[in-house]
Amino acid sequence: MSIGAVEAARNILTRLHEVMASRSNAQTKLNTVVEVIGECLDSEVCSIYLLREGMLELFATRGLAQEAVHVTRMAVGEGLVGTIAEEIETLNLAEATAHPDFMYRPETGEEKFHSFAGVPIVRRERAVGVLSVQHVDPRGYADIEIEALQTVAMVLSELIHNADLVDEVDSYAGASGQTGPEQLRGLTLVKGLASGVAVYHQPRITIEHVVAEDTEAERARVIMAFDKMRDQVERMANQAEFGVGGEHEEVLATYKMFAYDEGWTRRINEAIDSGLTAEAAIERVQQRTRMRMRQIDDPLLADRMHDLEDLSNRLLRIVSGQLGTAATMGLRSDAILIARNLGPAELLEYDRRRLKGVLLEEGSLTSHVVIVARAMGIPVLGRVRGLRGKVREGDPLLLDSDQATVTIRAAAGQIEAFETRLGRSRERQAAYAALRDVVPISQDGKRITVMINAGLRDDVANLALTGADGIGLFRTEFQFLVSATLPARERQTRLYREVMESAGNKPVMFRTVDIGGDKTLPYLRHDDGEGEENPAMGWRALRVALERDGLLKVQARALIEAAAGRTLNVMFPMVSEPWEFEAARKVFEGQLEFLRSRRKRVAESIRYGVMLEVPALAEQLDLIAPRIQFLSIGTNDLTQFLFAADRANPKLAERYDWLSPAILRYLRRVVRSLDGYNVDTTVCGEMGGRQLEALALIGVGIERLSITPASVGPLKAMIGQCNVGEIRAAMEGWLANPPENLRQALTDWAQERGISVD
Repeated sequence: MSIGAVEAARNILTRLHEVMASRSNAQTKLNTVVEVIGECLDSEVCSIYLLREGMLELFATRGLAQEAVHVTRMAVGEGLVGTIAEEIETLNLAEATAHPDFMYRPETGEEKFHSFAGVPIVRRERAVGVLSVQHVDPRGYADIEIEALQTVAMVLSELIHNADLVDEVDSYAGASGQTGPEQLRGLTLVKGLASGVAVYHQPRITIEHVVAEDTEAERARVIMAFDKMRDQVERMANQAEFGVGGEHEEVLATYKMFAYDEGWTRRINEAIDSGLTAEAAIERVQQRTRMRMRQIDDPLLADRMHDLEDLSNRLLRIVSGQLGTAATMGLRSDAILIARNLGPAELLEYDRRRLKGVLLEEGSLTSHVVIVARAMGIPVLGRVRGLRGKVREGDPLLLDSDQATVTIRAAAGQIEAFETRLGRSRERQAAYAALRDVVPISQDGKRITVMINAGLRDDVANLALTGADGIGLFRTEFQFLVSATLPARERQTRLYREVMESAGNKPVMFRTVDIGGDKTLPYLRHDDGEGEENPAMGWRALRVALERDGLLKVQARALIEAAAGRTLNVMFPMVSEPWEFEAARKVFEGQLEFLRSRRKRVAESIRYGVMLEVPALAEQLDLIAPRIQFLSIGTNDLTQFLFAADRANPKLAERYDWLSPAILRYLRRVVRSLDGYNVDTTVCGEMGGRQLEALALIGVGIERLSITPASVGPLKAMIGQCNVGEIRAAMEGWLANPPENLRQALTDWAQERGISVD
């Protein structure tokens, strides 16, 4: 908050304090409030809309027609005011009529006003009203004015609550009134099935006093709360049970960095200077954080903001004396945790024996809490809209993160079906676990190599659990994605060394950092600072590494030193032409010579590989094959490039079929073009982790697969049931004369032979 904003807010708060202390009735106070705000902000119009009987009603105004007061009403989501209430979002418009949600109400006489700004009046995390200002001249409102409006909205929240002016629907207690079964959808963040009762992560904290009586006393309370919060964070970080090293350390280190952020402390103190209590100041800064999150397109930056909000919640509980959370009070039964978002340290507070799953209103695949939850083996479903309005504390929940759904208050038949599926899943997992020591050999004696994909140090434990042949893809970018700054070489070296030591004699294929596209780093940007219209095919992966050669040199040195006395397997992502591979290999060879000249211990040898993701590379395999030892086919990117179909676009889902004759013919051609070269060819995309798709891959000549750990057992079972010669002969016929539905034909063929293709 700027100095001007502090002074403006203090001036308004001083005058509002006098209004609130007066003995006049609530309506008179609101009438005075709009006059005070209009005067202080030199605004021609100031209006207050409050939620009553489910509608937003004009309660007070300066500048609009007084005849419209208690007459003009609109639904939540209707018009600009309704949009602000629905989205709990600030609007700042130089020309109100240009906004798609603008709605003209003739009884207000507002046709002559052009500019508009509005902020939600929030109580208990829901909008109970809207405060707006308008001007005749088209202009955007300054940040100082918006900040002052947001501060005033907090004071109004207290006023209207004490006067009992608005609907007090308990948003946590099932505002929808639903008592029967209901199913909500979300985004799968961590797969799995779980059942338990709904438990809200945080009891509601209601701020009863907004205006400070003693600014210095409020500042002292905040200082004490910061000290206590930092002690808690340090203690939780030290108690995290993930072993030494790895990305979890970096997640918690970033979390601690926010806890000690001076800018955050300064903003809270500035809010206190404006006349707010400690609780109100923390909430005021937190509201700004939430609004910033809604404006951030970069998922990594948004995740960092979630960490800051997590700490704000912790600080608010401490300063208010309301320290209890579901974790500190203890889980009494199997529970599904519900939160807007969740920080990694807060997740670690829970009893892992009782915590069965997590539901988030927000969340993303790259968020810190997802990384930690995956390590804990807890299914997580994110972006579940309407949770607080539909789920009551204690409601029984069935979480199916595999299908991206959660069922609330399930009927007896739904529970029985879910339990049956859960039981079958457990039985299958037990059967697959029993295949750990079974070598994947087909009925006609063909050995298929089955490896796993990994990205965290703890993932390496899955080698022993699954009996996989090695790590066919280690995604080194995970370390970069969870770090607030570029990971130091020493940290990279430690991670790579630990991974290789944990893998023992089994090979690990390290892919150099693959960032860009949907994996952006806040500390590594375009030089021109502009975004990309099509990031999937833009400045990413090896293109970034070659341009920022310092990035690749540091990683090369870290890998070479980490592999001292061992063979290093390294591959480069998104290679389009042979010269890119040569440029990257030259960086590694240069670092190898440098380290040898310094008498450092280095890798005994380096095996080089490339990722085939860009279709153009297939046209030059004869040029690159003599220079590489292995090739990994990344079917995720390759398929979307072949079909010009964004894999994240649901409208194009039917065009993204891995069992299309086009992709299978393409892969068969790649395999055959490498005949005669000593090159290991592996499919390491998601396609290889599905039984039916893996059967098709074997049919076109693929004999090496790298998949998720959970897919190893199912693939071993399928391989042991199939005859490689038969499936290759069948595939030749289908690709020569494709059936109308190749997927169905392959399914029927497998089922006739008793091959598992679930």
